[in-house]
Amino acid sequence: MSAARNLLHGVDGPRRALHRSRVPEETAVLNYLIRRLLLAIPSLLGISVILFVVLALAPGDPFEELATNPNVPPEVREALRTKFGLNDPIMVRYFRWLFAMVQGDWGFSFASRINVDTLIWQRVPTTLFVVGSSQLLALAIALPVGIYAATRPYSIFDQIANTLAFVGFSLPTFFTGLLLILIFSVSLDWLPFVYRSDIAATGWRWYWENLRQAIMPITVLGLFQAASYTRYVRSAVLDVIQLDYVTTARAKGLSERAVTLRHVTRNALIPVVTLVALQMPAVFGGAIVTEQIFRIPGIGSLLISAILANDTPVIMAVTFVFSCLVVLFNLIADLLYGWLDPRISFG
Repeated sequence: MSAARNLLHGVDGPRRALHRSRVPEETAVLNYLIRRLLLAIPSLLGISVILFVVLALAPGDPFEELATNPNVPPEVREALRTKFGLNDPIMVRYFRWLFAMVQGDWGFSFASRINVDTLIWQRVPTTLFVVGSSQLLALAIALPVGIYAATRPYSIFDQIANTLAFVGFSLPTFFTGLLLILIFSVSLDWLPFVYRSDIAATGWRWYWENLRQAIMPITVLGLFQAASYTRYVRSAVLDVIQLDYVTTARAKGLSERAVTLRHVTRNALIPVVTLVALQMPAVFGGAIVTEQIFRIPGIGSLLISAILANDTPVIMAVTFVFSCLVVLFNLIADLLYGWLDPRISFG
């Protein structure tokens, strides 16, 4: 019995040691998350102050339509401005907005006559679907093409990939969007060029119609980002593939496929993760143009309509959400660094 107990202790010993080694690592990650979130608070406060002051000082009036309407007396317009606090000092209005945001009240849309948070959450799923799918498409193209081109530099494949990447990055999304509309909607009549949120279908038919109308906007955004990502992936892999440890891995007799996947790609993805994380807010900004072209009822079209209507609460909420995305994706990138490179510590 004692021998069996010793044998069991010998087997369980490494497991307990492994568990003990994981606990401090998980604690370090949690502490790092808390520190980064605490550091993000003053950054977001500073961004919100700048956004609010700029929008408050910008020309335009949300009640401009009422001012040009002869049927609305001036005292009614003034009463509305007083009700919504538009005549108060800027800092008083800012702190009122900040305390309301902390409590979950994002304000009231002057143009749509509904709460801003309700208006935004109606548009978020569509934007996330289009932008998220375009990013998956971009990475699905850029990673294999960039890695394969870097492992065969200056080959025919590499030259073709570089040429297509330069062309794709040089063409703006509004041009490629209009080009796809002319080809696949006007000439061939294969795909709808107007994105509809009220599709009269159920079951698989509903999913198919949603997929058909999303193909062109996803392709436009995905190809534009893939062109940029391909160049970065190729450059990162070329930098890593010349390092000494890669030569050592080849000298050990590993196949070229194993060397590329295990030793090259993982380390080469670190700068690519930085690019993708920092590009995500820009992708949402680029989606504004794409949403206007295909009439997608997303966050981008909401921002454009709010700017045209001088709907300050909506503009402030959408731009602040974009600022939060910058902080969020930077945090995600830092966490991915530790997963890709074990040498990076969160302590």
